[in-house]
Amino acid sequence: MHFQRVKYKDIEQVQPLQINKNFKQDFQGSSPSLFVGRECYPQVNVGFLSPQFSGDTNHYDSPKLWSRGKFGISQIANMRLGLVNSRLKWDIKDVHRHDRFLDICKEIGASSKSVEVEVALKDAPKLNLNLEKEIIPFGPQGEVKLARSTSNARIDSRVDRVISDGDLKAVYAVNSLYQKGFEESFLTKLLSSGNVGMDKNRKLVPTRWSITAVDDTLGKDIIAQIKDLTIGDYQVYFGGGWGNYYLVLMFPELWSFELFEMYISYKANPWSKDGNFYSTDFEDYNGRKGYAQECSGGYYASRLSVLEKMKDNNRQNATLVLRFITPEYTIPLGVWVCREACRKSMKERCIGFGSKELMMSYVKEFAKMKFGVELGDLFSNSKLLKNVIAQRKITEY
Repeated sequence: MHFQRVKYKDIEQVQPLQINKNFKQDFQGSSPSLFVGRECYPQVNVGFLSPQFSGDTNHYDSPKLWSRGKFGISQIANMRLGLVNSRLKWDIKDVHRHDRFLDICKEIGASSKSVEVEVALKDAPKLNLNLEKEIIPFGPQGEVKLARSTSNARIDSRVDRVISDGDLKAVYAVNSLYQKGFEESFLTKLLSSGNVGMDKNRKLVPTRWSITAVDDTLGKDIIAQIKDLTIGDYQVYFGGGWGNYYLVLMFPELWSFELFEMYISYKANPWSKDGNFYSTDFEDYNGRKGYAQECSGGYYASRLSVLEKMKDNNRQNATLVLRFITPEYTIPLGVWVCREACRKSMKERCIGFGSKELMMSYVKEFAKMKFGVELGDLFSNSKLLKNVIAQRKITEY
């Protein structure tokens, strides 16, 4: 078997962050999204995000558009850091009180288009550049003194129906809208703003939690569907973006899933609790009983991308996913990177193999030549591979 020596390519020339230090205290803007914090839960900070100018800003909050348009890391970060978070402290269960500020947040959470707002803050907004791996970055924050919307929210009739149905559980609302083509980022803000669910149970949901809740909810629905499908073949997919690359191994076995995440520039993964050079989480055919502690939101995001491909293939597989985080990934952009980078991988042409041994040999050599990573120790600690080896086939009887 012939291997070509290749190296990962830069997606873009890394540009410095263009941080605006002259944000206004009073301004007009066009808000595409909102942010709900988790500190001091259940009393949390709730705010809408907007640049300090009017116009269509939907492209400020659309990972699918960033993926299709090949937006680079710096381009996305610079755009997002121009969003001001105009916020107030709010009780997560207090979503039914008629209040101008909360009404604006709920409108923005349900609108398909950015909403024009006028804002007066108590002080000039301050930038705290503390970027996190799960949250899409945004700019400075300030406490709201006065706020009002100056345009009508554009709410899709299908969205309006699930908002109006106080007897519809949030899980059904999210799955229904996803099946109709609504983007995950939209479903996240809809859930986060307390717009869906049974009326008595509605509440504000911290953005970090709503991202994972949406990916997990959608994934579980597809898992229930693919478990009835024929078992697939030995296949490998590779691709990615924004400095994140996914090598996906599919085995002809019943559904199970395992993710390993590796930082190429570190001797140990900073998120691993065991000091390994990787972090990992796994689920068997019966699913997980708890949260994916090591890979966190990236686990559910990449799982969703793999499940979408299985559904398209009309096949189920046991799937081992390897995420390579390279030095290209200079700025953490959030969990959406995992979802969209893994989707890019699943859209590439797969390589088929006639046996597990051939596939594993190929993957080991590929990872060594492309990223300089030895996968032997990783594979020896894989729960999925142990199950695949131990699983007896019906043809053996």
